[in-house]
Amino acid sequence: MALTAQADPAAPAAARDNNITRLVVATSLGNALEWFDISVYAYFAVYLSKAFFPTSDPTTSLLLTFGTFALTFLARPIGGVLLGTYADRYGRKASLLLSIAMMTIGTLAVGCMPTFDRIGLLAPLLVIVARLVQGFSAGGEFGSSTAFLVEHMPGKRGFVASWQFASQGISSLLGAGFGLLLTSTLSEPELQSWGWRIPFLFGVLIGPIGLYIRNNIEDATAPPAAKHDAPVRTVFMMQKLPVLLAVGVIATATSVNYLIIYMPTYVVKALHLSPTTGYLAAFAAAIASITLNPVAGFISDRVGRTPYMITMGLLLLLSIFPAYLLLSGKPSGTVIVLAVLLLGSLKALYLGASAALMSELFPAATRATGLGLSYNIGVTAFGGSGPAIATWLGSFALIGDLAPGYYLTAVCIFSLWALITIRLRAADRHGA
Repeated sequence: MALTAQADPAAPAAARDNNITRLVVATSLGNALEWFDISVYAYFAVYLSKAFFPTSDPTTSLLLTFGTFALTFLARPIGGVLLGTYADRYGRKASLLLSIAMMTIGTLAVGCMPTFDRIGLLAPLLVIVARLVQGFSAGGEFGSSTAFLVEHMPGKRGFVASWQFASQGISSLLGAGFGLLLTSTLSEPELQSWGWRIPFLFGVLIGPIGLYIRNNIEDATAPPAAKHDAPVRTVFMMQKLPVLLAVGVIATATSVNYLIIYMPTYVVKALHLSPTTGYLAAFAAAIASITLNPVAGFISDRVGRTPYMITMGLLLLLSIFPAYLLLSGKPSGTVIVLAVLLLGSLKALYLGASAALMSELFPAATRATGLGLSYNIGVTAFGGSGPAIATWLGSFALIGDLAPGYYLTAVCIFSLWALITIRLRAADRHGA
């Protein structure tokens, strides 16, 4: 009797899980490169300020460095719209390949840039150009990659999209790890002379790997999205409120994230402690981000996005000032690490569900454009400018070391308004 091959019922599920893993890795690598560059730029801001923006006043030099950090974020909404439109018309994969290539070029340029002592004013100008290229490319990364993920796994949007932010945690972990390693093994002159370049050159290695992996994935979401002929016009004319609400959703998380990145500078300038303490605190927050973002996405798939995020937003609001009172009142290494770990953990538990919620505010035909625009307005207005605003506010005697606390509280209130509005609109639609 002939033997008949029996199909393995587990095989389709295993193949599907393997495919989802490949998709998550492919999309997360670009996000990881973006955030690795962002984190090391902020972590090594003290050294970059002396290399490219030297002045007689260290605070002015640092403000110029963070001002450049914020300025380059202005290119992100433009990149979000243009690369998001490209993704909506020609496919998510095409946009993802273009964005990671541009990010790699920008990171390489910063890592190899001659200093002010070598080429004068040309140095800061070229740094700004390189950062603008990175900002433009990073602007299109989130919208395209998030749309790509949620459209491949609609039943688990929260969990699969949460890896966008978990990958940011991995990048922050690497950036803080470089900070710890280099500040503990190199002297101050070595760090200022060449040590700060090491993490940027390491980041360049991510680009070719990401290009190879992204080029070898299938984009099953491209055909439906490509039929839409005017995603930009539709978003600007008909989806202004969803854009505003999506900006509100991301505002708190991005503000907390960038002020955690600012922590090594805050520890040195405001608390007068070793930068190693700030790197260790950021390192702890990055571990929380990696582990808790997927947990948040998973929970939101079970209990609903807005009830969960409103709860976490309230917890953040109630924790911000106590954390910064501890930081300004008893600035020991242990207190700093614990306070930043608390904020980082709450941020991750909030942030993990936000990508899926934002994607659900836009239809598939304009999803990449809407996500790209709203996300990048949010990170530009509330994230990229955060360190510069905190540095500026800290110069006022009445505010002083509590500047980040005031800033985060105001942003958190805005995010809670957006979440409650989304919840009420959903209830109205359901009631109708």
